[in-house]
Amino acid sequence: MAVFPVRVVPDPVLRQKSKRVRLIDGSIQRLIGNMLETMHSAPGRVGLAAPQVGTLLRVIVIGMPGEEDIALINPEIVRRTGERSVTEGCLSVPGYFGEIKRAQSVRVKGRDPSGKEIRIKAEELLAQALEHEIDHLNGVLYIDHLESMDKLHKIEPEIAQL
Repeated sequence: MAVFPVRVVPDPVLRQKSKRVRLIDGSIQRLIGNMLETMHSAPGRVGLAAPQVGTLLRVIVIGMPGEEDIALINPEIVRRTGERSVTEGCLSVPGYFGEIKRAQSVRVKGRDPSGKEIRIKAEELLAQALEHEIDHLNGVLYIDHLESMDKLHKIEPEIAQL
């Protein structure tokens, strides 16, 4: 497996819509493995979408703290319920975080790495991660959901205490 460089704004690949995966073969399995490795090597990681590593295919991985990793092929949100304000960041928008609205819960369908159709009902952080990563597949970044630029904040480096 390999750790891929993560694409950052203004890389145009981040604004393109990803293509559906037609055949789940060894190349898709390798992509998922490399994406998982890349996600685990990144600071503050929760998820990663294939466009973030330069591949315009509908593949995402999610790693929730204390949970088994999730890999989804051709994921789609089939239902959103409720709304909440969240603080969100992104490996492709380094050095910033923003306050946006996300669903309280989502239902997502897709295929697992073996090709089996799966459905996920998610709330809170998992719902947020699913929405965030599926947005990437559609060329959408969390900063596109900002109500105003006042809701985008620069991450200030911590100053060492002497």
